[in-house]
Amino acid sequence: MRAGARRGYLDWLRGVAVLIMIESHLLDSWTADPDRQTSAFSLAMILGGMGAPLFLFLAGVSVPLSAASKLRRTGSVSEASAAVVRRGLAILGLAFLFRIQAWILGWSSPRLLLRVDILNIMGPSIAAAGGLWGLARNTRERLGVFAAATGGLVFLTPIIRNAPIGGLPDPIEAYIRPVSNLDTFAFFPWSGFVFAGAIAGLLLEDTPRSNETRLIVRLTCAGLAVAALSFGLSYLPSPYANSSFWTTSPAYFFLRAGILTAAIGAAYAWQSRPGGTAKWSPLSQLGRTSLFIYWIHVEMVYGLVSLPLHRALTLPQAVLAYALFTAFMLACSIAKDRLSNLRTLEP
Repeated sequence: MRAGARRGYLDWLRGVAVLIMIESHLLDSWTADPDRQTSAFSLAMILGGMGAPLFLFLAGVSVPLSAASKLRRTGSVSEASAAVVRRGLAILGLAFLFRIQAWILGWSSPRLLLRVDILNIMGPSIAAAGGLWGLARNTRERLGVFAAATGGLVFLTPIIRNAPIGGLPDPIEAYIRPVSNLDTFAFFPWSGFVFAGAIAGLLLEDTPRSNETRLIVRLTCAGLAVAALSFGLSYLPSPYANSSFWTTSPAYFFLRAGILTAAIGAAYAWQSRPGGTAKWSPLSQLGRTSLFIYWIHVEMVYGLVSLPLHRALTLPQAVLAYALFTAFMLACSIAKDRLSNLRTLEP
């Protein structure tokens, strides 16, 4: 496989993230209150909580891969960096467009136009990672910069969340730490997943394809080791005066980051099986159209179109609905690609 060729296992893993995302949103929206108290629902929500970190992590992986690809075409580090920065800013623009659409279709409060969601964090984080990639001179410096950014975002989170920040408007503060009804995500610590992913992406880009299997094995072992160490450290007293394991704990962040790193190895192994790359994969299909699926599914799951289903299904019914809805999303993804191909064939 030639240098710079698309890594299909990353598309496959992004497809896994799509499945988790749909599972989390649909079960959260459609499961009735009695079943929300069950351990099965709680476990489903814990699994669903891995979707957003995986999307952010893979967005980070793509930063150095995309920048290096553009560098090979242009020969200019500044142009390659600027292209990644523009991509990040475009995603931020889409985040605001998505909120306008949700406001119009959902008849919601205008205040929700300022809500900080995953695209609001992903876009600026990609732009920042692309800018830092361009400022550093080589792979070693870039690894150091991304590692420092990851550590800073993660270890400062418990401090930032409890610091007496005053004078900032709520829409601005919501990007830094949670503000009521304005955010699900914040830069601290969610941006850390983008920079952690960028570390893995740098290593992938810097490794010849002939040695990629060896690197993947090392990444998988390192990820499992980080996850195991973080899990063990989570049982020790926290060095922070105020920290919650599920929201601000560095141990929880690195537990997830380790699992996500190891997941690259699982995706690589699956795609490397005999005939794996030759077969059409529904997960790869979903992964290649992940932004499209995100865009259309949220309103279908949470919006007025599915209002009769909101908190109306038992958990088994919701699981069945999830399977059917996922099949529908796959059909939408295929239709979207076919329509795009038809447009490219038009004279």
